[in-house]
Amino acid sequence: MRTLFQTDEAWSSLVLRVILGIVILPHGAQKLLGLFCGFGFAGTMGMLTAKVHFPAVVAFLIIIGESFGSLGLILGFLTRLTAASYVLIMLGAITLVHWPNGFFMNWFGKQAGEGYEYHLLVIGIGLALLLTGGGKWSVDGAIAKKL
Repeated sequence: MRTLFQTDEAWSSLVLRVILGIVILPHGAQKLLGLFCGFGFAGTMGMLTAKVHFPAVVAFLIIIGESFGSLGLILGFLTRLTAASYVLIMLGAITLVHWPNGFFMNWFGKQAGEGYEYHLLVIGIGLALLLTGGGKWSVDGAIAKKL
């Protein structure tokens, strides 16, 4: 249990987790609440199960992981678990959806869809957080000190 919460006291881990949490939060809000032109919970569940062919439990975990995991990252709570889940989510997004569209994002609307450069960045940040933990001012660090 201590290994899950153990973290360094680096500022870099704080910056990585807060920024990643802020970036993923609107994506979670799209999927869970329908904000920012998203489909909401029912629409996202339908899209992930019907179009991408994910089992319902996986679709549910993606929605919850992006929504509440991003809040956890901002606070530094369950950082390693959330980071690992984001790595898996983004690997799935690359292999099942974005790979055919190439590397680059669809800045000018000339591709069939979005590329995977964003997903690689999330994977890189997720792996760094998986190795270091939540860093300075994290709930994980406070829990580790109590253990």
